Amino acid sequence: MKSTVQISALENDAIYIFREVRAQFERPVLLFSGGKDSITLVRLAQKAFYPGKIPFPLLHIDTGHNFPETIAFRDQLVKELGLELIVRHVQDAIDKGQVEEESGPYASRNSLQTTTLLDAIDEFKFDACIGGARRDEEKARAKERIFSIRDSFGQWDEKKQRPELFDMLNGKIKLGQNVRVFPISNWTELDVWSYIRAEDMGIPSIYFAHRRAIFMRDGYIWSANDEIVYRNVDEIVEERWVRFRTVGDMSCTAAVFSKAKDIDAVVAEIRVSKISERGARMDDKRSEGAMERRKQQGYF
Repeated sequence: MKSTVQISALENDAIYIFREVRAQFERPVLLFSGGKDSITLVRLAQKAFYPGKIPFPLLHIDTGHNFPETIAFRDQLVKELGLELIVRHVQDAIDKGQVEEESGPYASRNSLQTTTLLDAIDEFKFDACIGGARRDEEKARAKERIFSIRDSFGQWDEKKQRPELFDMLNGKIKLGQNVRVFPISNWTELDVWSYIRAEDMGIPSIYFAHRRAIFMRDGYIWSANDEIVYRNVDEIVEERWVRFRTVGDMSCTAAVFSKAKDIDAVVAEIRVSKISERGARMDDKRSEGAMERRKQQGYF
């Protein structure tokens, strides 16, 4: 675990970023997935604006393929904290013919979120979207600035990002542009878990080991608790102890075998892991530059 001093320094940096967002933008929003990183953002926002309430809404782009445990936790958290939650559904974009549903063993709605997100940004005229992406997750995310400019089409160009020297954050944008903001960009997976422990925060139960009906495909562990994840008739379902390191779309997020039932056990497991937490996200494995291309198209 990181020391209290280190965690406090990361927290102070993130709080500074949140306050800069509030000072520089008119219509910010916090993108909320129900995962540990966005839950951490909510806690940081609470601290940044205490004793007042969080001064902007939460936005969830619901693929319709979320883990039920995550949705239940989202609704509970919003109710307990009295937060404003906006939900927009990928299914609506499918029904309108804006995007086409994928098919096959690795079909996912994850990439389809982009259209729904951009529509929501336009609908509410959000000028700053706060998210929980971290540089240690994936090499394309390592290129991001804290304030990451998107053009009027929601597209990202890594060559046109502004330098950020001495913690100076420049939020000036032209009409139609918006900024993606990453308050925990410099945190690591272990930093997030250290903060969750220090703050005694609740998170969805699927982050901890539990017995689950699963099946194996191509060396990955898939949930068989639902009808969303594609499964061939010859793929055998069994019950095993597993947990999830990340909670994206069910159809592209694999589990890991685990007996880690508490935070200390999870941290010990992460320390010896040879893959990143997104190593079980099949949407990142479609090609070498899969994440970067999605970001260029407007993905968060």
